[in-house]
Amino acid sequence: MDKTILVVEDDPSIIRLLKVALKTNGYNALVVEKGVEGIASFLSQKPDLILLDLGLPDIDGMEVLQQVRAISSVPIIIVSARGRENEKVEALDNGADDYVTKPFNIGELMARIRVALRKHPQIKNEEVFVCKDLKVDFEKYQITLNGEPVHFTPNEFKILKLLIEHRGKVLTHKFIQENVWGYQSEDVYQSLRVYMAALRRKIEKDTSNPEYIITEVGIGYRFVEGD
Repeated sequence: MDKTILVVEDDPSIIRLLKVALKTNGYNALVVEKGVEGIASFLSQKPDLILLDLGLPDIDGMEVLQQVRAISSVPIIIVSARGRENEKVEALDNGADDYVTKPFNIGELMARIRVALRKHPQIKNEEVFVCKDLKVDFEKYQITLNGEPVHFTPNEFKILKLLIEHRGKVLTHKFIQENVWGYQSEDVYQSLRVYMAALRRKIEKDTSNPEYIITEVGIGYRFVEGD
């Protein structure tokens, strides 16, 4: 395996543990101890996944999350001693793929890394996807419609990316939630419907007669197949 994991962590004992575990599991570990260094390393090294602590000595890890997520969909797993529910929700709302509270089980963390990497397969020969007037640049984390930039949230981008990767196939509500949020909500998919409605308003000319995202009533959604 040639995947590189960027570890942004300032606790020496956690760093030693993660270095050994990542190497044992076949990953290349790139370790920095400050948030600013983490952002710089991400930009220069292009890691496949980031393990990010929130309590960093220079800037808050949430700021690192926001800056990276503003330009990339790289998987980010928060590994933090902060275990309050509101902080977990904030991190997930800001685009984190998962949240692990310290102290953690190293085997479980490795499993979560594998899951996150499976959810973000490398897009080969398709860094830019074009369908009709819609253009999605996965590498630059940009969406344009008729050449005009579309402003979107991290979760809206993740939903659209997932639909495009499986275009032509019906994705169930459960599949989308588990692959975007990592869990199935208990609100009868209302949150997903809200996100989908917002996304459609941004990319569809007529939301009542969509060109790109088709609703399969009672099942889920499908991105149209073909250009």
